[in-house]
Amino acid sequence: MASNLFQLSLCIFFFTIVVPLQAYAETTDLKAIKPSPFEFIKHLQGCHRGEKVKGIHQLKSYLEHFGYLDYQHSQNQRHANDDDFDDLLESAVQTYQRNYHLKATGTLDTQTVSKMTTPRCGVPDIINGTNFMRAGKKRHHHSHNTLHTVSHYSFFRGYPRWPASQTHLTYGFLPGTNANAISAVVRAFNKWAAQTHFTFSQTQDYRNAHMKISFHRGNHGDEDPFDGPGGTLAHAWAPTDGRFHYDADESWSVVPVPGAFDVETVALHEIGHLLGLGHSSVQNAIMYPTINPGMTKGLHGDDIQGIRALYNV
Repeated sequence: MASNLFQLSLCIFFFTIVVPLQAYAETTDLKAIKPSPFEFIKHLQGCHRGEKVKGIHQLKSYLEHFGYLDYQHSQNQRHANDDDFDDLLESAVQTYQRNYHLKATGTLDTQTVSKMTTPRCGVPDIINGTNFMRAGKKRHHHSHNTLHTVSHYSFFRGYPRWPASQTHLTYGFLPGTNANAISAVVRAFNKWAAQTHFTFSQTQDYRNAHMKISFHRGNHGDEDPFDGPGGTLAHAWAPTDGRFHYDADESWSVVPVPGAFDVETVALHEIGHLLGLGHSSVQNAIMYPTINPGMTKGLHGDDIQGIRALYNV
């Protein structure tokens, strides 16, 4: 009897840790049988310029979504939706490889395919031609001595940020959000507060909060639909928009669980976007675009340098 009660308690405990974080979320079993939306890239391994392979048009869509391709403003418009591995695609693959510190061969080698199929933030690496993950920059960091260090953080185009007079920001959750998920996001805001000049407080007034956090699936009305389990995990907007969306189709957890994504770690990343940071090419930085299930991360020196440089604090 005691053993049965223990097993029941364990099941209840595990249920409160792992998704569904909203009442309408699918079961983990159903999610597990769905292929990742990035799975098609594995079948293109080894592809290079001059080849015509079924599925390359999907790769073009992938790279276009994350900012690496723009057929509309090129002479190669007729190749936008075909399966030709053309010069423009090769150049896009090379830029991707450089951003992720891979050998810039332009070929879909094993390392490139592995990185491209890793779940990631839905915010593009390149927006309107601005490469968020350009090579490391030498910057001045002032302390008792002036240091020259190489940093890899980046900002949105135009350096959008919260006004200097607005150092206290509120955040709210869409009604019905799981309490454990809320607690995890609160911890993420507290970690950013400890490293910035901002203070944050939770409000029940979701509509009027400076930052609005919610879980959605598929097409949810912001012209950036989610793609199901294992693809884009979340996205957020630059200041002062304030929207931060999780993909409810993912398996989420509030403690490290194999196969599930950590709510707090993803929140740390997306709050960085809400404050004005772009993506970093430092793999240990919270603003690095990809993350594997079961992984947890905290703020890195590159993230802290970036936010302090953006706000001159």
